[in-house]
Amino acid sequence: MAVKIDRPIVQWRIDEPAPAGAAEVTQMHEKLERPARLEGATYKLKPPEHVSEHALYITLNDIVLNPGTEHELRRPFEVFVNSKSMEHFQWIVALTRVMSAVFRKGGDVTFLVEELRSVFDPRGGYWHEGRYIPSLVAALGDVIEQHLARIGLLRVPVAPGEDSGAAHADGEFPAHATLCHKCRMKAVVVLDSCRTCLNCGASKCE
Repeated sequence: MAVKIDRPIVQWRIDEPAPAGAAEVTQMHEKLERPARLEGATYKLKPPEHVSEHALYITLNDIVLNPGTEHELRRPFEVFVNSKSMEHFQWIVALTRVMSAVFRKGGDVTFLVEELRSVFDPRGGYWHEGRYIPSLVAALGDVIEQHLARIGLLRVPVAPGEDSGAAHADGEFPAHATLCHKCRMKAVVVLDSCRTCLNCGASKCE
């Protein structure tokens, strides 16, 4: 039967049949239905009380694709954050829904870690185990990184000099830090090619 095409063709694709006997490999995509059961892990995040009065519990659930085959993959599927603190409820719900949508879209989702870590709280961050956390969102990024490394999606190397921007154990700023023109503290170091204040979070990239 002839089909008349009365509009310009702007998109096209070629569907090639899989070789005979080849197994069909399922990739992550947004139309993939959620199984009845997912494997996951829950992480506890306890920031200082001036940031959040109560702890946050971050649950990341993963889907296992092509189980039992050489193409088996474990990929994040959804994320939830629970807490007794209600002051963060609105943006947490929005953020977790967007992240879950990104997970289900497929592809490289590791970029989320750096995107979350680049968020600075205008009120200032906090110190945790001798390391400066610029915001609660950045702390969430650390949890995402931890989980992606756990399931093999991300490798977290310890680079030489990685602690050059970290504070000393007693909470002081690094000796080579320079003066911040915003908060007037000697707390500015270079992080990812950006001059960043470890006290107030002010950042300027060259």
